[in-house]
Amino acid sequence: MHGKGTYHHSILEFVRKDFTSINKNLTIDEALKKIRKEGVGERIVYFYVVDDDNKLIGVLPTRRLLTAQENKKIEEIMVKKVAALPSESTVYDALEFFATYKFLAFPVVDSERKILGIVDVNLFTDELLEEKDKNEEEDLEKFDYDAIFETIGFRINEIKNASPVKAWRIRFPWLLTTVTSGIVCALLTGMFQSTLAESIILVFFFTLVLGLGESISIQSMTVAIQTLRTSKPTLTWFVKNFAKEIKTSFLLGVSCSLIVFTAIMFWKNQLIPALSIGLSIIVVQVIASLLGLVIPTILHKTKLDPKIAAGPLTLALADIST
Repeated sequence: MHGKGTYHHSILEFVRKDFTSINKNLTIDEALKKIRKEGVGERIVYFYVVDDDNKLIGVLPTRRLLTAQENKKIEEIMVKKVAALPSESTVYDALEFFATYKFLAFPVVDSERKILGIVDVNLFTDELLEEKDKNEEEDLEKFDYDAIFETIGFRINEIKNASPVKAWRIRFPWLLTTVTSGIVCALLTGMFQSTLAESIILVFFFTLVLGLGESISIQSMTVAIQTLRTSKPTLTWFVKNFAKEIKTSFLLGVSCSLIVFTAIMFWKNQLIPALSIGLSIIVVQVIASLLGLVIPTILHKTKLDPKIAAGPLTLALADIST
């Protein structure tokens, strides 16, 4: 594994084919006989369990296989929740899996959950250390600074050696998004001028509500982008995560709302403004959180880069909804 673009290579270039899959209907005794007959690969950490259609449905650690009773079926002792890398994953995605799940190997599967090969952690160790020594400066620049700047609208390699005019052309469109959302927010606020004049306390907490909306939208957006790196955004996936975001953001909104409500009551002892601001926080948290999920998903589905465009768009829409 050498070269500057190794991290973006397809994981299929590095999978091992010497793995043993076991049918779920076999007993422990039958599985062990199968393994003895067919042999095992160079490095065996886990045995992967498949159904009659050869689709991955579980994983069986070696220790559990060797210590189980011989008459038990594989599906009775297998671990049903198995983390697998989609076939379109990159080397960088695989490294994230190893860092996140702390497993020693992962199966690589196609869209039908059929195993295409195995990736184990030993494959990367020496190669990555060698590449790190050779390209340490480039790697730090690429994977630290790029990640930060991409979230706010551009890649650092686009502006690193750019002239002031070129840098302006790259950065201004995304700032224009913020300016536009700010103007829209000002116009919307102006529609409630008389209400604000009667209850000045609402103005005091504008920045707080706005900041909470932006914060939770960025949190949701970051989680969504990381998830989309290794997951295919199907309708089922979207509905599941949509429901999860609603519940999570509602709990976050209620928590923040109670704190702010209590502070207003102690400070000004005004029930109506306290309730208005508290309810606004809950609504804003939910809407902003959903925007953080929806915007990257739409961009990913339309083949646009969610890391580049999601940040400015999500923040702008979160500000307007607030």
